[in-house]
Amino acid sequence: MTYFDPQPAPSELPVRLANPFAEGPPHTLARRAAEELQRRLRRGDLGAGIDLGALDTPGRGKMFGVLVVAAEEGRVGYLSGFSGMLGERWRVDGFVPPLFDLVARDAFWPAWEAELRALDARHAELVDGAEPVALRARLAELTARHTAAAAELRARHAENRRLRHDARRRLAEGTVGEDERGAALHALGQESRADDVERRRLDATYHQEREGLASALRAIDARRAELEHLRAERSRQLWQQIASSYVIPNARGEERPLGELFAPEPPPGGAGDCAAPKLLAYAFRQRLRPLALAEFWWGAPPLTGDRQAGAYYPACHGKCGRVLPYMLEGLAINPALLPGAAPGTEDDLRIVYEDSWLLVVEKPCGLLSVPGRHDLLRDSVLVRLRRRYPEASEPIVMHPLDPEASGLLLVARDPETSAALQPQFARGEADKRYVALLDGQVSGEHGVIELPLRADPEGRRRHIIDPSHGKRAITEWRVTQRTGARTRVSLFPRTGRTHQLRVHAAHPLGLGAPIVGDRLYGGDDARLMLHADALKLLHPRTGERLELECRAPF
Repeated sequence: MTYFDPQPAPSELPVRLANPFAEGPPHTLARRAAEELQRRLRRGDLGAGIDLGALDTPGRGKMFGVLVVAAEEGRVGYLSGFSGMLGERWRVDGFVPPLFDLVARDAFWPAWEAELRALDARHAELVDGAEPVALRARLAELTARHTAAAAELRARHAENRRLRHDARRRLAEGTVGEDERGAALHALGQESRADDVERRRLDATYHQEREGLASALRAIDARRAELEHLRAERSRQLWQQIASSYVIPNARGEERPLGELFAPEPPPGGAGDCAAPKLLAYAFRQRLRPLALAEFWWGAPPLTGDRQAGAYYPACHGKCGRVLPYMLEGLAINPALLPGAAPGTEDDLRIVYEDSWLLVVEKPCGLLSVPGRHDLLRDSVLVRLRRRYPEASEPIVMHPLDPEASGLLLVARDPETSAALQPQFARGEADKRYVALLDGQVSGEHGVIELPLRADPEGRRRHIIDPSHGKRAITEWRVTQRTGARTRVSLFPRTGRTHQLRVHAAHPLGLGAPIVGDRLYGGDDARLMLHADALKLLHPRTGERLELECRAPF
C-alpha cells in the first residue's frame, strides 16, 4: 500500500464508498491517488521487464485503478491495480495480485496452452496451408476459364439465334411452298435444340471438372469446422477450470467461487480480472477499509475509439455486473449512487392513471423501471407495484425509462393488455413527449435527428452512433426556452432505442448539447434533467383516447 503524505484530515475522508458503477468524477482522494499512479506510468518506473510502450499500440491500452483504503490503525493510503495482465505478467510489484492462485494455474496452464497452440496451428494449416491455397487457386483458375468459355459460347449462340430469327422472318415473307417452309423451320428448330444440348453438355463438363476441387475444399472445410468446434469446447473446459480457481470475497468475510455468481451461465471471459475486483479483494483480505475507488484508461484508445488516456470510467456491467455487487455486500455504499436505488418506499410511487387494465405511474429519478439481476439492484417500479398489488396479475412495463430519468411510465396489468398495446408502440402511434434541459445552445428551433445506435462494444452502459451496424433511431425536437448557456427542449422519440434521447442530444451530429446531469454522455450534475412529461395513446380495451401529463420537476 502507498500511504498519503501528508495524511488527509478526517474531514477529507468520504463517509461512504461510492458505487463503482456510478458515472461522474471520482472522490478527491481517489483522484489524488490516480494522478500519482499516472505520474508513475508516465515515468515508466514499474520495474525491470515492464514495457509500457506496448500500451500505446492501437487496441492495446488498458484500465488501471486505485482504491483509497484505511488501515486498522487509521492511516490512509491507496492500492493500485490493472486489468488483466501488464507486460505479459499477472503480478507486478506495487500492484495488487490477481484473484486466482498463480501456483495452481501454473500447474495446468502450460499443458492447456500447448494444446490450444497445436489446435491453432492445425486450424491455420487448414485455412492458409499449402493444400487449401493450391486447391482454391486451381478452382479459381478453372472457374475463370470456364466463365470465359461460357461467355464465348453464349455470344455464339446469341448470333445463331439472330440468324435463325432472320431466316424465319424471310420464310414468313417469302413465297416458298408449305413443304419447303416446313422442312426449313424444322431444320432451324434442330439447330436451336443443338445449341441447348451443347450448352447443357458444356455446363455438365465444367461442373464435373470443378466438382473434384470443390469436393476436396469441402472436406477441408469440414475438418476445419470440426477443429473449430473442438477448440471451442476445449477453451470452454479451460475457462471452467480457470474460473473455478477464482474465489471472490465480500465485505462480510464470505467467499464464493466466480462461477456461482454467473450460474447457470458460465462467467464471461475476463470476469474477475478487472482492476476493481482485484483491488477490493486485496483490501478485504488485508483488513483494509475501502474508502474511494477510481478507474481510468491508459495508453492507446481501444479499436472502438471510445476511451481516452487518463479519463475516468465506471466499472463495466458485462464482467463486473455480478461480481462487484456481491463483493460490496456488508459495505456501506452511497445509496444515491446505487443503480436503481431511490429513497423512500412504494408510497413514493405516484399513480397518475389507473383502471382494470392500465396503470400510469410517475417514476422518480434514480429508480429502475424493472429490477436488476442482483439483490443490490432489485428496487424498481415493477417491484413496488408487485408489493402494492400482491393479488393482481404480473404487471408489465411497456416502455422502461432510464434509471436516471423521471416521468410517466405506462404499465399493462395483464399479458392480454400488453399484447394489445404492442402494435401501437410498434407503429409509433403511442405519442411520448419528454422535456430536457440541455447544457449548451442549440442551433435552430425544431427538427428531426436520425442517427443509428448500437450498444457500446466495450460492454458498458453507453450506446454509440454507428451508421454501418446501428439500429434506426429517430427523434423529433423543438426548443421551448433559452436561458443563458442552456436550452430547454421537447423531445419526441419516434423509435425506442436505449439512450436514444441522450445520445441524440449530446452527439455533434445531433443537437450537440448533452442533457444536464448526463454522466454518461456529458455533464456531471446531481441529477439527469430528462423527464417524460406527456403520453397519448388509445386505450387498448375501451378505445378511449388517453392524454396524460406530468409536470417536470425542473
